[in-house]
Amino acid sequence: MKDVQNQHDPRKIPLDKVGIEDLLYPIRVMDRANVLQHTTAKVKLAVELPHNFRGTHMSRFVEVLNKHSNNITLQNIENILDELKKVLKAEKAYLELEFPYFIKKKAPVSKMESYMNYTCKFIAAKGSEFDFVLEVNVPVQTLCPCSKEISDNGAHNQRAEVRIQVRTSKLVWIEELVEIAEDSASSPLFALLKRVDEKYVTEKAYDTPRFVEDVAREVAIKLNKDPRILWYKIDVKSFESIHNHSAFACLEVDKRRR
Repeated sequence: MKDVQNQHDPRKIPLDKVGIEDLLYPIRVMDRANVLQHTTAKVKLAVELPHNFRGTHMSRFVEVLNKHSNNITLQNIENILDELKKVLKAEKAYLELEFPYFIKKKAPVSKMESYMNYTCKFIAAKGSEFDFVLEVNVPVQTLCPCSKEISDNGAHNQRAEVRIQVRTSKLVWIEELVEIAEDSASSPLFALLKRVDEKYVTEKAYDTPRFVEDVAREVAIKLNKDPRILWYKIDVKSFESIHNHSAFACLEVDKRRR
């Protein structure tokens, strides 16, 4: 049959990325407590497209993924990218895996256990060199220091989200980044809380007021101390409870350039 994708394209415009996205696929993720965790990822695969090719073979992305179906893991991502480059005759390949990751947490007072889910990403690329970024999104609670200072009774608080992206020299557990984010906020969140736990969480947040700026800086301090982390990006977003908008703070640091 005629190979339309391989037809010569006269427009001489290369494309940075062409591929597929929003493909749901089972993967395995390293779990600090249980060795491995099985979850489902939303997959994005892409390659660079030279100017002389009209298109790429979209079906081959899935074929390569299926070939590695029993080993979609962090350790095998570089091999998948190498095969994408080979099969699709590309100079550079890209892969993103977005997935829910579950951590069993104990309530602070009752010690009742429940699972919290965190949205994570593996973001990888391979040209001449392999690049990998781990992303962890952590829901937390923030309490406004200004509101506490000016109010006679109480202070406004809200749910917030801390997104941490890192490049590392050695393994950094997802759980470690979750702990950093939660320790930097006014209070962590829990799936299950009894009344004694609600009292504790509410009072802890009141005793630890944090702006989004405070949270970003606290996360940065902790990441700066970790020699395994070479580069990081922090995004903190507070879904304001007394405004019809959100507040945010962000920071990107490449420790290799210091």
